[in-house]
Amino acid sequence: MSRAAEAAPDAVLVASAVTKVYRTGVVEVRALAGVDLRVERGEMVAVMGPSGSGKTTLLNCLSGLDEIDGGRVLVDDEDVHAMTDARRTVHRARHMGFIFQSFNLIPVFSAEENAELPLLILGERPSVARERARAMLERVGLGRRGRHRPAELSGGEQQRVAIARALVAEPALIWADEPTGNLDSETAAEVMDLLAGLHDAGQSLIIVTHDPGIGGGAPRLVSMRDGQIVADGTPAAGRGALAGRA
Repeated sequence: MSRAAEAAPDAVLVASAVTKVYRTGVVEVRALAGVDLRVERGEMVAVMGPSGSGKTTLLNCLSGLDEIDGGRVLVDDEDVHAMTDARRTVHRARHMGFIFQSFNLIPVFSAEENAELPLLILGERPSVARERARAMLERVGLGRRGRHRPAELSGGEQQRVAIARALVAEPALIWADEPTGNLDSETAAEVMDLLAGLHDAGQSLIIVTHDPGIGGGAPRLVSMRDGQIVADGTPAAGRGALAGRA
């Protein structure tokens, strides 16, 4: 846990008894089975588990990208699933940032235009949004690449644009789903150093990963199997729980 979390012990995320069931005809798959999770402000949490364990479903449901079948999710003290779709979209743009394995950049937009999108969704003036986007690109080391489109950037640079976009609205919480999955090992290490620096500055992050190096380097590791959290604590404890249930 970072110094920021110790100084301000309030939760940025509280999930209680969250369930998610996928239905295909008469077949039901319980993807989340009554998950409870609390993340304090300023924490960096890694979520690991085997394929099909529910870790990406957890991200999608707790962030409000997907609906849930039961339970409650508070992000920054607001009930995500009690909102209308329109209100939830605004809440995500204001309180959450997202980093994905596939970058999810708009190919016809420049780096600056991609980075400013959350601010435009929130109704910020275009000139202010562009200024803040440029400042954020500078912060992630892309100050001179702002006018380039994604196809003109390396994979690592595209992920840095995605990080700038996630940060630009100063969100309470950043979700990262396999943020290094499409990167070579050297570039992945650079991206993780950048995320660790954000955490040191007090940013709350939840990182879904299959990479034991990332999970082992996080201050807190949540381990999942069969839609449930089977361990929550130090990386060593999490790895032991997964190994014991293999």
